[in-house]
Amino acid sequence: MKPNWLLLASLLVPLPALAQDATTPPAIAPSAQGDVSVTIYNGDVALVQDIRPLDLRSGPVRQDFPDVSAQIRPETVSLAVPDARIVEQNFDFDLLSPSSLMEKAVGETITLLRTNPATGAETRERARVLAVNGGVVLQIGDRIEVLRDDGLPVRAIFDKVPPSLRARPTLSVTLDSARSGTRPATLSYLSRGLGWKADYVALLDRKSGTIDVQGWVTLTNTTGTTFTNARTLLVAGEVGSSDDEDAYPPRPPRRRPLQQSGTETANREQLGDFYLYPLPERTTIADKQTKQVSFLDVKGTPATSGYRFVNNWLGTTEQPVSAQSIVRFSNAAKGGLGDALPAGTIRVYMRDARGQPQFTGEAAIDHTPQGSKIALATGDAFDVKVRAIVESRTRINANRWQTKMRYTLTNAMPGAVTVELAQGGLDWSDTRIIDQSRPSERVDAGQAVWQVPVPANGSATVTATFDTRY
Repeated sequence: MKPNWLLLASLLVPLPALAQDATTPPAIAPSAQGDVSVTIYNGDVALVQDIRPLDLRSGPVRQDFPDVSAQIRPETVSLAVPDARIVEQNFDFDLLSPSSLMEKAVGETITLLRTNPATGAETRERARVLAVNGGVVLQIGDRIEVLRDDGLPVRAIFDKVPPSLRARPTLSVTLDSARSGTRPATLSYLSRGLGWKADYVALLDRKSGTIDVQGWVTLTNTTGTTFTNARTLLVAGEVGSSDDEDAYPPRPPRRRPLQQSGTETANREQLGDFYLYPLPERTTIADKQTKQVSFLDVKGTPATSGYRFVNNWLGTTEQPVSAQSIVRFSNAAKGGLGDALPAGTIRVYMRDARGQPQFTGEAAIDHTPQGSKIALATGDAFDVKVRAIVESRTRINANRWQTKMRYTLTNAMPGAVTVELAQGGLDWSDTRIIDQSRPSERVDAGQAVWQVPVPANGSATVTATFDTRY
């Protein structure tokens, strides 16, 4: 079995100075941060601004800034100190841990403390660490030994902490101070690991034709650092980053919730082309924490529900396919939610016969300006099906074809429904509708749409002939 030296390393004696008694727990140092402000953008980027008082002597001085983000982008650091200039800055991100402590001990001598499980007797041996490559190789006297994961109690005691290891992420700066005395230092930097998104909870009432929507900001912190009592500002919008050049293009969503983009200006503070969402109170954003803050609560907004089916090309579907369940509403100032909506996920609920809210589906939305018409596809309908069939495809000449389509829509529900039937794939050539059983709307070059009423426990048929020229 391959030795699991990382597991063994986790059993190391936790000595902060490594000369204290093993029974003394390490003290938790208070945060060294000062007056902290955090601006969090979409896309895994945040701006941290930290104002700390510094007591500097005159001349060259080395100053440490512990408790910065472990995911700091060092090239973005800006430090402003009155009457001092920066000579050099270093970010020490090699953090103190059992594994890093063992790796730094290569070539050094440590003490092994073994305990006899039968008698409880302890023995100590001095050992020189030869290598840490998938396991710990030790020289003890004249023999070579591998620190094994055999279940026997063994601990490693180190004489000191290597100066290159830090207990907390630390920025080290060499300053040339023109005078001695205390003054404020403003530290700013960009960091990864702080993010936010919007989450929405929507309760749909089909009978009244309304929807209640609550919006929540969900903050996440994976920076390795806690930001204590911070002013927090959220920026809705996608800021440019050099990382975008290496990003793999994401797959486009299957469902497109935005039906029509709005033209209203929301009543919110803006920064350039972005909307700002400040948290009303200072808050502590703990490392490895998810925090939610409410920013939207609107009740009784008009809403409708319906169905949509898209045939993506002029072809036959082998089986009847479920139509998508669609919920439509607006975020306009009048008759809508009355606010711009940051990108996030809307989860839709409906009350069952007992009055209990039940989850019926979810959909992601992009940043949505105020005044937009939104159509959420929350799932596939059980009782509403559509089948598209190519009845004939006729070649008129070398560059021209005619395709006759028939669409059969069925409804097993006790009430009538209207299905938005769309034929896509019309933009890869010059395709026109020359005959149809009911009028359609050509919403764009690639798609024609019919609004088809389907009776309760019944069916409806739409036919159309498409003329395609290459």
